[in-house]
Amino acid sequence: MRATLLVASLLASAVPVSGAILDGAILQQSGQGRFIVLDASQPFAVGQDHFDDDNLYAFDEAQMITLTRALAVDIGGTPEGVLPIGTELASHYVFFDSVQSSHFAYVVFDAPILGVATRQATLAASDDLAGTAVRYVSPELRGLETGDEVWIDPEDPHRLFLLWAGSSPGDYIRVFTAAPGDPPLM
Repeated sequence: MRATLLVASLLASAVPVSGAILDGAILQQSGQGRFIVLDASQPFAVGQDHFDDDNLYAFDEAQMITLTRALAVDIGGTPEGVLPIGTELASHYVFFDSVQSSHFAYVVFDAPILGVATRQATLAASDDLAGTAVRYVSPELRGLETGDEVWIDPEDPHRLFLLWAGSSPGDYIRVFTAAPGDPPLM
């Protein structure tokens, strides 16, 4: 009986060890796209018009990362714009590689969003955290284009809203979420 209670207690307190994209949808668009979660354990290339369609794509990068340096982000962070040393997080990549289309969409993660890299410099500074088989092509062309917007839902910190128009080369962001089971930095 005592062993059964111990096992039940351990199972009840177990925390999932992966950060994951749970859901997403395009709410309004000028094209014919849909939300697609890619399997980043399989090699593929992203960037420089490798997709050229109206879909909204996302994939999970590395999970259970403990930052060994402070990391600048363009949205979020504590203090504003920084994820401090020691932060445990998961990394995700979201992109829209359209020929000429626009989206109002959202992506939902399994943990609260800590920060988002939306500019070329902050994406490049965090590339070493990606940990995938994905090849990032033309990294100097990543980020958001002028007029595009991304924001964390003020009512649900697990959801990221996207309002962007895609053209060559598209829009690319990296989203950092709390490691599952960890409280957000906010």
